[in-house]
Amino acid sequence: MFRSLFLCCPGMKRRAKGMGATQSSSLVSSASGSAAQLPEYNLFSVPLEILEEIFLNLPPHQVVCVCRLVCCQWKEAADCESLWREKCRREGYRLKEASKVPSDWRLFYFLCMKRRNLLKNPRGENKMKDWQILENGGDKWRTEGLMVPHPNEKVQTSFVTSYGMCKKAQLIDLAKEGYNSALMDKFQPDIKVTDWYAPRFDCGSEYSIVVQLINGKKEVVKGFKPDTVYFEQWNDQQWNKMTHVFRDYGPGVRYIRFIHGGKDTQFWAGWYGIRLTESCIEICHREDT
Repeated sequence: MFRSLFLCCPGMKRRAKGMGATQSSSLVSSASGSAAQLPEYNLFSVPLEILEEIFLNLPPHQVVCVCRLVCCQWKEAADCESLWREKCRREGYRLKEASKVPSDWRLFYFLCMKRRNLLKNPRGENKMKDWQILENGGDKWRTEGLMVPHPNEKVQTSFVTSYGMCKKAQLIDLAKEGYNSALMDKFQPDIKVTDWYAPRFDCGSEYSIVVQLINGKKEVVKGFKPDTVYFEQWNDQQWNKMTHVFRDYGPGVRYIRFIHGGKDTQFWAGWYGIRLTESCIEICHREDT
């Protein structure tokens, strides 16, 4: 099927003649005069809606990187807004607010398809794996179960700090995660940061977070560093959410550095400091943050 479609595209006439000139000439000479004079693309052109349906059943990267380059007709079909809007509908990629409409459905589709948490081991289910320990004060970092339920019932573990400052970090290489420089520089998709933290009810504690967007020279392009959060003793020990969205940060971002941590404020031996879990960094479409 694809070979037939490839050959019948108007933009591929010269290639088709080169591949079967002898056979083609004999067929034309045996045809009636009126039929032989008809343009080739009128005989074989494929309606746009049929091409769109074919493209809807192909891997999206093949549509953009292969099919789009075949001829003008295929390029038109691959660029059509209705194709990517329908692809989003079929695969369940919907905006949080139905009243919003993406300015670019193809970009929206690819960002939704790739969207995931770029931080590894965000809940401590694999102990301290994938985290770089920057500070390991008091009785050091450890992981344990929750003292109170998290809003996400799937979260059952957390990182726990001690009486000396405890900080840990991850550095995300965007290219290795599939976000190339062209995407980051031209479209500058939103970068959404979330982090969950909670104190113990019987001990005061503090929490801090720093997130940096870094260029290829390892220089900070933009940063997020809110004030340290303090909890007093005898609190409700509920989970709190820290959220920030980087937007319009300019070209050049190649890495994201995430750092967070804390400690208890009463210098008690053991693990009475801030508790952390469900940290997340996502690359999102602006209408979907």
